[in-house]
Amino acid sequence: MNLQLDGRLALVTASTKGIGFAIARSLAREGARVIINGRTTASVDDATRRIRADVPSAQVEPFAGDLSTAADAARLVAQFPDVEILVNNLGIFEPKPFEQITDADWQRFFEVNVMSGVRLSRAYVGRMKASDWGRIVFISSESGIQIPVEMIHYGTTKTAQLAISRGLAESCAGTGVTVNAVLPGPTASEGVVDFVRDVSGGQSFDTFQDEFFRSVRPTSLLKRFETPDEIAHLVTFVCSPLASGITGAALRVDGGVVRAAF
Repeated sequence: MNLQLDGRLALVTASTKGIGFAIARSLAREGARVIINGRTTASVDDATRRIRADVPSAQVEPFAGDLSTAADAARLVAQFPDVEILVNNLGIFEPKPFEQITDADWQRFFEVNVMSGVRLSRAYVGRMKASDWGRIVFISSESGIQIPVEMIHYGTTKTAQLAISRGLAESCAGTGVTVNAVLPGPTASEGVVDFVRDVSGGQSFDTFQDEFFRSVRPTSLLKRFETPDEIAHLVTFVCSPLASGITGAALRVDGGVVRAAF
């Protein structure tokens, strides 16, 4: 299927690894020009090299910077003022008992997970409306619906993304700009794999996975961690002109974790 993305300029925040990397590579494979973002030049250069190795025709642009900060967000917008597709993927997670989550923790999670997307969406949505075409996607989580008791602050920021994406979609009514949230389930990104290694007590990944989906996410229908590519396939379609009828939606690619009939 031709997703009609040739030449569209896309920004995927935090795209040097994990879900962000998979989305960036998928968009590049479909012919989009993709801005690769990470905090360091080394990580961005490595991701750019890997995408070009996988997709020889890839058109990729590097941008090293911490997009949880207003200064680096402004620097990016100045360098790339005409972004047509914005994928707000930047996010952090950290299991922590509620009683130990400090004010500073809450503020840090909102700055990274929420405000990064707010700033960039605010910067680009006006241009998208003026050209009557654009795509904004927030990478939320099933944790935004089923708040995980082990990281309530993370889940709360993911709920906030759902509210922002719906409200922003309402503000784009009647235009060619769509705004959606995509809700992955537990995904075997590099960060999750590293986390499993740190907390598994020497268990194999498969053993940890079996126990995790038996006791922590028992409602999963897949009974396994998703791959980043499984998330990227949906996001790439939502970013395409073929998805013009999808806006204001919370699209679940959660492996059936959310137990709901809608």
